[in-house]
Amino acid sequence: MPISQAISPHLPYMRRFARALTGNQRIGDVYVQATLESIVSDPTRIDTSGDVRISLYRLLLEVWRSVPINAQVDPALPAVELGAQRSLDAMTPRSRIAFLLRSLEGFSTSEVAQTLDCSLGEAQALLDAAGRELADQIKTDVLIIEDEPLIALDLQSLVEDLGHRVVDIARTHREAVASIQKLRPGLILADIQLADGSSGLEAVNEILGTLEVPVIFITAYPERFLTGSRPEPAFLITKPFLTDTVKAVISQALFFQRRAQRTDKVPLSA
Repeated sequence: MPISQAISPHLPYMRRFARALTGNQRIGDVYVQATLESIVSDPTRIDTSGDVRISLYRLLLEVWRSVPINAQVDPALPAVELGAQRSLDAMTPRSRIAFLLRSLEGFSTSEVAQTLDCSLGEAQALLDAAGRELADQIKTDVLIIEDEPLIALDLQSLVEDLGHRVVDIARTHREAVASIQKLRPGLILADIQLADGSSGLEAVNEILGTLEVPVIFITAYPERFLTGSRPEPAFLITKPFLTDTVKAVISQALFFQRRAQRTDKVPLSA
């Protein structure tokens, strides 16, 4: 396959990554262009027989480190994105890169390690550090809707490890809705199949009638999420879950302020 053909599908994502890395699309594009020029001058920098995406991002980061540009966050960014970018700028550089690779670009922890040329353990440590750094900026109260006590305790532990506070653990639809009458959580972690046969999906939809909040569904029955009346946007993690995956998704949902809404909710402007 020609190298240009191998690279082309990744360019929009490289531009997105470079924009998040620098806080400025124009400066980000300068780095992407410099990366492409480096490939033109020496095509062996990219191994088309291996993982082209990892090679591209490694080279982009190499260019970014070697050619510092005094960039400022673009004030024309939307308010939500501007706040997110300033939070990114407050993070230590390698933690920020690891977080963006994992949460924005969808790299696995192993791919993060390969891209940053470090061990799997070091990559995970960077991701954990990123989660803690972000939590310091976006600490929130968390409602857990889960009927299995051990799983609920595991979720509580990992949420608190990130620096957030679990305000309640609900076991049924009724308990979840009752919690919202007293609390205003900034994040909901919900199972779908609950203790009394009720639905966590239905509980969340009812909650979202009065509250817009990021929602992460953690379930052994993903097919019920895919066929039900699910809120948008929402995250889905299948049991048995990996602690690192849940931590990464929590940081992603809060950082990018992915507040869910009921799909049948009528916009206020309608």
